[in-house]
Amino acid sequence: MLNKKFGLFAAVTLAGSVFLAGCGDDEATEGEGGGSSDPEFLSILTGGTTGTYYPLGGAMANIIETETGLDTTAEVSQASAANMTALADGDAQIAFVQTDTAFYASEGSNMFEGEVIDTVSAIGALYPETIQLVTTSSSGIASFDDLSGKKISVGAPGSGTYINAEQLLEIHGMTMDDIDAQNLDFGESQESLQSGQIDAAFITAGTPTGAVESLGATSDVVIVPVEKDKADELIEKYPYYAHDTVPSGIYGLTEEVPTVSVLAMLVVQNDLSEDLVYNITKAIYENTDQIQHAKAEFIKSETALDGIGIDIHPGAQKYFDEVN
Repeated sequence: MLNKKFGLFAAVTLAGSVFLAGCGDDEATEGEGGGSSDPEFLSILTGGTTGTYYPLGGAMANIIETETGLDTTAEVSQASAANMTALADGDAQIAFVQTDTAFYASEGSNMFEGEVIDTVSAIGALYPETIQLVTTSSSGIASFDDLSGKKISVGAPGSGTYINAEQLLEIHGMTMDDIDAQNLDFGESQESLQSGQIDAAFITAGTPTGAVESLGATSDVVIVPVEKDKADELIEKYPYYAHDTVPSGIYGLTEEVPTVSVLAMLVVQNDLSEDLVYNITKAIYENTDQIQHAKAEFIKSETALDGIGIDIHPGAQKYFDEVN
């Protein structure tokens, strides 16, 4: 969780505020969306530098700053679960998260057991986040059955990747106790695979993922498939998953590999004003041509509300109601 606090706030009286008449004490009503003031600058929490969130966040920060005039910065972070907690703590205003992680936070389950986060709402979905079980040809691993007893990176404890790994192992009749689980981030997983210190790594990120591309520069990458029957079983139990593939042509793959995905989404603090979140949403979804990343093609207003299991911020909802 980031320690940086953003304490400079400018009081902005919203255009829709009115003074109540006929009362002994005049009071200004809050603006729509729940916030009576907005920050002078914005921070977007992303993930590690070798994942997909960070480059996308940098591009979006530039777009938001250009379109709204607010200084906006993309920050390196520990990704989904840490990002939800950081927003709840007021350490930033916007963050990338997985749809499943946001859902857990809203109901206080899994990594958020006993800690309901109800001060964060959605801007919109972005793109599929593919669950990639990555290994190399030298490991001898070709299926989930080959994982028993092996050193497998499963992400930070409580992270979205960790829960994805746990649920996929479950569907294949395994638990974390059946493997030698290693709690590594994407960059550490890449380095450890290259050096032979681990045998495989779960990586949940948009494809192509920088860490896996870097691994492919020195090793023959293998993506372990999630076969259709197992994917169907997973989706039946955990409906925030969807069928997906890792396409051929990336990482040196000669054919596509079946797997599953969740969705990447943007979330925001509830107390940002409706006007500000409307402008942020409009800036992002109407300027995707300025995002130089393969995932930009998936960021569309038509699909922005798909798969979201938490409340939509009123400012974002206003934008999507206008354009869809």
